[in-house]
Amino acid sequence: MTAPAGPASWRMPELPPGRLLDVVRTPDPVLGMRGHTVDPAAADVVALAADLLATQAVSPGCVGLAAQQVGVARRVFSVDVTGHPKTRTCHGLFVLCNAEVESASRRERGREGCMSVPDFTGDVARARRLTVRGQLPLTGEWVTLETDAFEAVAVQHEVDHTMGLLFLDRVAGPHAVHPRRTYL
Repeated sequence: MTAPAGPASWRMPELPPGRLLDVVRTPDPVLGMRGHTVDPAAADVVALAADLLATQAVSPGCVGLAAQQVGVARRVFSVDVTGHPKTRTCHGLFVLCNAEVESASRRERGREGCMSVPDFTGDVARARRLTVRGQLPLTGEWVTLETDAFEAVAVQHEVDHTMGLLFLDRVAGPHAVHPRRTYL
């Protein structure tokens, strides 16, 4: 069995420099808001995409960031799992707007954390094979992303954010929530 290939038919457009934004934490109500559909070519959406990339780049261990996490209820998120040890398929750094899961299979339980829930992790069942369709910022081009393993989990986590869901909404119960360990 072969892992899905990287983006052969599309490339992430080059965005302008972004600003560093504060990451909101629970119980901020924006984290529970379903995001609004966006025009990916609109100047404010392009700026938001650039801001997500800039903020993610300076956040240690961060593999994804959604608009809700920076206080904006919109359907925009960034992902980059490059170099993560659990990564099999990697599309590099990308932003998707208005993303929808088209297919998901091979569900497995795994531990997840989130910058907006800094004190806890949780055991969440997620698909390990995933096809997502979304639009690229700036160009508005519709693209299809086929991925697996850790990148599939990261994308699902961020799509959930754009729908107003946290990983805490996906755990089986209180027994599946754990205090976050910090390593010195």
